[in-house]
Amino acid sequence: MKEDFYDILGLQKGASAAEIKKAYRKKAIEFHPDKNPGDEKAEANFKKAAEAYEILSDADKKARYDQYGHAAFEGGQGFGGGGMNMDDIFSQFGDIFGGGFGGFGGGGGQRRSKGGNLRIRVKLTLEEVLNGVEKKVKVSRKVQAKDVRYSNCSQCGGSGQTVRITNTILGRMQTAVTCPTCQGSGQSIQHRPKGSDAQGMISEEETVSIKIPAGVEEGMQLKVSGKGNSAAGNGVSGDLIVLIEEHAHDDFIREGNHLHHDLYISFSEAALGVAKEVGLLDGKVRIKLDAGIQGGKTLRLRGKGLPDLNRYGKGDLLVHINVWTPKTLNREQKQFFQRMVDDENFIPKPEKSDKSFFEKVKDMFA
Repeated sequence: MKEDFYDILGLQKGASAAEIKKAYRKKAIEFHPDKNPGDEKAEANFKKAAEAYEILSDADKKARYDQYGHAAFEGGQGFGGGGMNMDDIFSQFGDIFGGGFGGFGGGGGQRRSKGGNLRIRVKLTLEEVLNGVEKKVKVSRKVQAKDVRYSNCSQCGGSGQTVRITNTILGRMQTAVTCPTCQGSGQSIQHRPKGSDAQGMISEEETVSIKIPAGVEEGMQLKVSGKGNSAAGNGVSGDLIVLIEEHAHDDFIREGNHLHHDLYISFSEAALGVAKEVGLLDGKVRIKLDAGIQGGKTLRLRGKGLPDLNRYGKGDLLVHINVWTPKTLNREQKQFFQRMVDDENFIPKPEKSDKSFFEKVKDMFA
């Protein structure tokens, strides 16, 4: 079982942004490769702390993690930060120490640039949400052109940093800043192949496989790491952000993990009782309706809804009974109902135990 991100950073759920940043900085210093050369366990802890910080330092990701846990980022390649390598960490979080701590960010301040993220929408049926699905989508990505060549930046000499000297009341202070020419990559383009842009990049279509876990909801975002645009100079690729949408279903309306279904029966069926077959997303179920069942009654079929994203079971299927009133009658039918108008058995007699509409709604959402 994957370790809780709050536990990794030594925090309680609900920690503030400042507390999260402070805790991550402490862990990163403790397990930094420069302090623990050749220590594989320290490197693993360093990566775990960075993954936790990636999620908890982002307000949107943190909210999804607080609600769904690790399941909110499952599926695909490195959803939610899983599979981060050292280049990812140094590139994304190398500035958390403000340039201090012996070259955090790698290579004396040089950092690899990161390509832009790509965003796509994927529409799912409720049947696909029920079981999870693998989708193959075509995306147009920026990738480095063949035969492109780079050389060390002429301004920073490949270090990715330049030195800035300022006069203060304490004297002349020397600080290292990101090179404005190469944006910290330490490289500039030397040969640009025909058809590539100013950075030596071209557009290329690629088919990406996305594993979407069961129980996802409309509006949820998943991430496939490294499948966004590539970065110039062999930098770190961006990510593919997948926005989940749902197709409307003909028979069901979704409410969280629960499903709602309207079942229509006739006067005769309501009066005599009947067995009805109700369709499910993955089959059918037969239910028995007692004689005298009233329109507006809701039957709850436990565990016949959608799975919880955190694998905490399934929601329910709520079957709403509707007694169908015929819109037209022939003469014999009219005569029958006219005789029944004053029949004692056809006069409404709600029992005290019968719940009101508002009580039914309250029970439905309890």
